[in-house]
Amino acid sequence: MKKLSVLFAAVMMLMSYGVAKAQKIATADVNSILEMMPDKKKADEQLMSFFKAKQADIQKQAQAFQKEVEEYQKTGAKLTIAQRQAKEQELQKKQQNIQQLSDAAQRDYQQRQQDAYAPIDKKFNDAVEKAAKANGWDYIFDSNTIGLIYKAGPDATAAIKKELGL
Repeated sequence: MKKLSVLFAAVMMLMSYGVAKAQKIATADVNSILEMMPDKKKADEQLMSFFKAKQADIQKQAQAFQKEVEEYQKTGAKLTIAQRQAKEQELQKKQQNIQQLSDAAQRDYQQRQQDAYAPIDKKFNDAVEKAAKANGWDYIFDSNTIGLIYKAGPDATAAIKKELGL
């Protein structure tokens, strides 16, 4: 019995040592790092400039449309039914064009944002990986969120899929 308890204690010591030593975890303030990167600052400035230009163009067209609507409201009673219908269709078409222009501008902005941030993300991720390997960290978490930004070591995905029969 005494041998069994000694053996159990030895096994527990080895297991606890393995668990304690198994993972080295670190955190990083991702937002502050990204905000310090000159590439990110430059990309943000270019994106803001693009956004303001598109916004000004859409605003200009919206104001012109609004003036046209106000003019129609003032003079619409003087027009024939056919003229009113034609003008209303014209105004509706212009409104749709402005909405399409706005949607296209939003898609263009999102695409430019993805294109601008892709090399920054790669540079950041490469730096995280180098730092993790140099310091022996297995996991790095973003200190501002619960997000994992780097993972080393074994991946349990295959084993879990096997257990699930996938």
